[in-house]
Amino acid sequence: MIFCPRPTTYRLSLHCICIEVLSGVTEMEETVKVLDSCLSTIKWRLKSSAKLRLHIDILALCTGMRPVIMVDYGGKMPELQEHLCALLKLCQQESPMFKLIRVMVIEDMIYLIHVEGLAQLVSSSLNSEAELHFVDLEQDPPKMITITEESSLGMQLKSVQKLFSSFFPLSGVNDDLVLCNRKDHMANAKSPDVPIASQSSEFIDLSSCMNGTQVTVPTLNGWLLGYPVVYLFSKEHIADAIYNLSTKPLRIFRILVCRNGSGYKGSPPEELMSFSVPYDLSMGGSNEPWAEMFMAEMQSKWGKCKQTWRTLQMEVSECYPQAIAL
Repeated sequence: MIFCPRPTTYRLSLHCICIEVLSGVTEMEETVKVLDSCLSTIKWRLKSSAKLRLHIDILALCTGMRPVIMVDYGGKMPELQEHLCALLKLCQQESPMFKLIRVMVIEDMIYLIHVEGLAQLVSSSLNSEAELHFVDLEQDPPKMITITEESSLGMQLKSVQKLFSSFFPLSGVNDDLVLCNRKDHMANAKSPDVPIASQSSEFIDLSSCMNGTQVTVPTLNGWLLGYPVVYLFSKEHIADAIYNLSTKPLRIFRILVCRNGSGYKGSPPEELMSFSVPYDLSMGGSNEPWAEMFMAEMQSKWGKCKQTWRTLQMEVSECYPQAIAL
């Protein structure tokens, strides 16, 4: 005897799914509306491309698709920092979706972070749940290594990650440490007039996190931004790294998404993130084992927020040797 579910049961389940999707879409659209309204309130005039990038980045943080975003659009420091802090403070007053988002600064780099997302990234990195692949740029040709114990620089990166774990434990951001860090930042400021943004609860300055190590900002960024392949080179070999990378063809890996919502039907995919790998070390493209593992991880995250993102895909292209700044 074959059992067939009653049509009314099927319709009810489908109705619940539709409500869930619509709820997610509404929440996404509301987040974007709050963001645009706050941008207007603080009179931060962004170019349309930068505004679109900010939309994608904020949604990526809010939906758990990315833990950290590097902001390289919308102006220069210190004005960029002040704008971001003012924007975030206002957004947090208007919507709980922004509650766990912070502005973070490391040297001359500025980021938007999700506190819980970054805590999970740090924990998984220290527990070796997510295996990183490193491209040693001090060698010509560059070499791929996977075990941090093979590299003293990789071990130094581990020490930096442990420092991050004290600021971003899984239980939540350590307010005492952040407060002390902020006070140190203000005490060490060259000017007695410290920007108000650096004293706000939205701002975290970790510029000293790499003191005493040879870890470079590009290496730290590779890990923070969630790339599966990270460029590894010391501060003493920056010139070698630039030469060894600039003289090699690259593969560019782009993760593309399409948003849900009536306003995005038929619109082209938008870039969620991208990273590069030397061509000779990524001959398999998207079929490389590390690329497949990375995509499986991204699909797992996507499965929890399909209400926001309609599609997720990886696109791989080639880039001929060109001058690169690290």
